[in-house]
Amino acid sequence: MAGMALRSLLFVPGHRARFYEKLGEFRPDAVILDIEDAVPPAEKPVARRMIRERLGGPLLDGLAVFARVNAVGTPFFRDDVRGVVAEGLDGIFLPKVETADQLREANMILAQSELRVGLKLGSIRLVPILETVRGVLRAQELAGAAPRVLGVTFGAEDFTLDLGVERSSDGFESRFPRAWVALAARAAGVLALDTPWTDIGDRDGLVRESREGRQLGYTGKPAIHPSQIPTINEVFAASAAELEHAQRVVQAYEAAVARGTGAINLDGKLIDVPMVERARRVLSSDTGR
Repeated sequence: MAGMALRSLLFVPGHRARFYEKLGEFRPDAVILDIEDAVPPAEKPVARRMIRERLGGPLLDGLAVFARVNAVGTPFFRDDVRGVVAEGLDGIFLPKVETADQLREANMILAQSELRVGLKLGSIRLVPILETVRGVLRAQELAGAAPRVLGVTFGAEDFTLDLGVERSSDGFESRFPRAWVALAARAAGVLALDTPWTDIGDRDGLVRESREGRQLGYTGKPAIHPSQIPTINEVFAASAAELEHAQRVVQAYEAAVARGTGAINLDGKLIDVPMVERARRVLSSDTGR
């Protein structure tokens, strides 16, 4: 997973064998094998078993692999973690996180599970899902709460439920919390993963929300349907025009430095140091994909 871009992350019900078989066609950057909302209580043991059996196998080859377990405090949480921690698992998506104590409990169970199966301590990363009012308000604390935290995800559906409102098509009620979670992730130096777009038939809405998310600082977005993957990948990747402009900015800056001048002009616009650093990040993100 090191150095791999996580633009699109496809949710897959952990107990449905046919979905594993199709991952080779879908090709997201990552897969989130679900044991929470998509899996009925009676099927959760089946989901754990199927996930563990397929970890490290050909069906998941080339993907970053995560599992979404049930929340800390549910009767399923510990069995979920113990059931899926094995070689080939990159991390755990942890829903409805509200406190650092919940992350500490998750860290403890993960450490015990890693030791039991012979994995290096800390090798399984954590991605808290911030989808309640309390969780969002503590975003900065939670994003930096533990070395295991790889990133944080905003969950608009459960957030609006907790807020007591309907999720609107323009996302008006989520604009502040969504921006706040992205800021908290950036401050902590972890990944910021946007909320899923749930209207599968509305591609224009997915494009709009993905573009907004990227502008807010999100680096990727979970998908709830394979048809969303190409759109998400396209929006969260640098375009050919962006890459070409970034290359020209860096070249102009380096040429100016070589001449010993501090005045850098490109296409009639002054180029300053933050613009150069931004251009380098664009080029770096492309080579790391």
